[in-house]
Amino acid sequence: MPAEIRIIPCLDDNYAVLLHDPVTEATAVIDVPEPTPVIAALEKEGWNLTHILVTHHHQDHVQGVPTLKARYGATVVGPKAEAATIPGLDVAVVDGDPVAVGSLVGRVLETPGHTAGHVSYWFEGEHLLFAGDTLFTLGCGRPLECDPPVLWASLQRLKTLPTDTQVFSGHEYTLSNARFALSVDPGNTALKAQAQTAEAKRARNEPTIPSALGDEIAANPFLRADDPAMAEMMGVDGADPGAVFTELRARKSVFRG
Repeated sequence: MPAEIRIIPCLDDNYAVLLHDPVTEATAVIDVPEPTPVIAALEKEGWNLTHILVTHHHQDHVQGVPTLKARYGATVVGPKAEAATIPGLDVAVVDGDPVAVGSLVGRVLETPGHTAGHVSYWFEGEHLLFAGDTLFTLGCGRPLECDPPVLWASLQRLKTLPTDTQVFSGHEYTLSNARFALSVDPGNTALKAQAQTAEAKRARNEPTIPSALGDEIAANPFLRADDPAMAEMMGVDGADPGAVFTELRARKSVFRG
């Protein structure tokens, strides 16, 4: 039986995601921006929370963890590198560690950049990637605790996953990401199509996650920093991809379009 997913809007623009194994009835939540919407979703489905998977230590991803752990006794899993700043951590994981939610078995991918210890969770059998604030639909996170090339290396790693991988991000940033992407890559037809789809979804108040990794590779400028055409559009023709990415990320940080 396939895994069941529920996307839960939280705070202003965050998402928590429920991952449910119908075989064993195990259920995980990936990040907990706030507890109340997650509890409501669990009660609506009649699911019992068994695991809390944390991608990184920022408050808008962990502040609901203590409430859910106390209520359900769920096992809290998170990056070992950020163990001191993740409340209630039970299992500290590093790159390559398995993470089982019932019969669903994932693997930890260390994806530093946004934070130094950020991890993503890759469920190969289901082609599901929970990327936190590393990769967004048509965008990427801010490199807050690492230099931009570190985040670029993490994105390169994610690009190697199967193109039909469904990418679940931690925020609803797609429309602003699309505006920036179109400003630097206006002739990209894949980008235009994805931006139009996102506009329609948001008009219906629907999430723009997940997105297919193949679509991101075609349309997301931050995954194309190794494309010579992107370097040329950035005015840094011939530059190292890490430098191209750094320029892209710097422009996005000050973009007001």
